[in-house]
Amino acid sequence: MTQDLHWKTGITSVEPNKVRLRGYPIDELMGKITFSQAIYLVLKGELPSPEVGKLLDAIFVSSVDHGAGPPSVLTARTVASTGAELHAAIAAGVLAISRLHGGAIEEGMRLFQAISQRAEEMKITVEDAAKAVLSEMRARGERASGFGHRVHTQDPRTERLFAVAEDLKLAGRHVRIARIVESIFREGGKPLPINVDGAIAALLCDLGIPAEIGNAFFIISRVPGLVAHIQEEKMRMKPMRKIHPSDHAYDGPGEREVP
Repeated sequence: MTQDLHWKTGITSVEPNKVRLRGYPIDELMGKITFSQAIYLVLKGELPSPEVGKLLDAIFVSSVDHGAGPPSVLTARTVASTGAELHAAIAAGVLAISRLHGGAIEEGMRLFQAISQRAEEMKITVEDAAKAVLSEMRARGERASGFGHRVHTQDPRTERLFAVAEDLKLAGRHVRIARIVESIFREGGKPLPINVDGAIAALLCDLGIPAEIGNAFFIISRVPGLVAHIQEEKMRMKPMRKIHPSDHAYDGPGEREVP
């Protein structure tokens, strides 16, 4: 029996002297759209509006790095310390991103979508739907991803992302649901502010991004930060060192104003 090896892709067409991304000549896109818009195009299949591109820019900036302590950074620096090549250290850092580190975006998206769907199916308010969904999660011993933070009592990136979305008129139903969940926690005596992952989750829902690729936005954002840590490890540190997860100090530039 002959196996059919012919298969199709709808992402990129490559011919001699011609490359088309989702139908658009990639050389014509260059200089006309931003990298964030190109990411949206390759993932969603259509060019986003300039406003969506600006919001994605803000999302990617928000998570480009979060210090030397996160597991992905420690893993990348440890592998870099062995003398491994750049790609191996990056891959190691990315592989450390999972449900408990960087994986909250997908879970947050599924939570907000579940609340929205419950409200529509039961014909109840999103407030009542949120209370019901959260109550069921508590009964199962599940936590709500995207809320609370091990460092911040009020994640400074959250309000900025929501403000950008409001200015661009892109904050919608799921941002409202995230706010409602936050207020339910606060009223219940356990303040759990929305963290950056929760904010990104709500915004990606409002942009129509599928939840199953939500964590990709964290990975895409964080890779440049990993590269910076890997390069610093190779340039400043001795090889094969024992890396303590918290015994480090920042010695970079002092606080600077954004121009």
